[in-house]
Amino acid sequence: MNDMMQQTETAGLALGLHLRSVAVQGPNELDGAFSTIGAERTDAVMVFPSPMLFNERTRIVDLARKIRLPLISMSKEFVKLGGLMSYGADITDFIRRGAIYVDKILKGAKPADLPVEQPTKFELSINLKTAREIGIDIPATLLARADEVIE
Repeated sequence: MNDMMQQTETAGLALGLHLRSVAVQGPNELDGAFSTIGAERTDAVMVFPSPMLFNERTRIVDLARKIRLPLISMSKEFVKLGGLMSYGADITDFIRRGAIYVDKILKGAKPADLPVEQPTKFELSINLKTAREIGIDIPATLLARADEVIE
């Protein structure tokens, strides 16, 4: 996770953006985190991959919508709930690949002999309804590249 945050900070600096990390250790810290985010007049929220944050995705999307902030994540499941956009590995494909490994192991393959695989299928999802609600125009060129556009 630290590597992902460092890469994000490097990209942000190159684009002239000021990034602020607001960490949460558990669901009970989400309200406070979004209070801080709102008080600082933040321009957008990016949710990093985390099982806890994924489990709390409905609440996170609702908190961002209450303060009219674009929410960007690595998972299209956030976008389906009202987040603005996501770009990340296709979770369904990721699970399917895992099932193939389980099948191989159950058929006698040694886990140590199986190659490590990285995700190969990535998806860009955009929620146009959310964009309209918060007053953001999505360029046609970006919409054309999206794998999924929610109207």
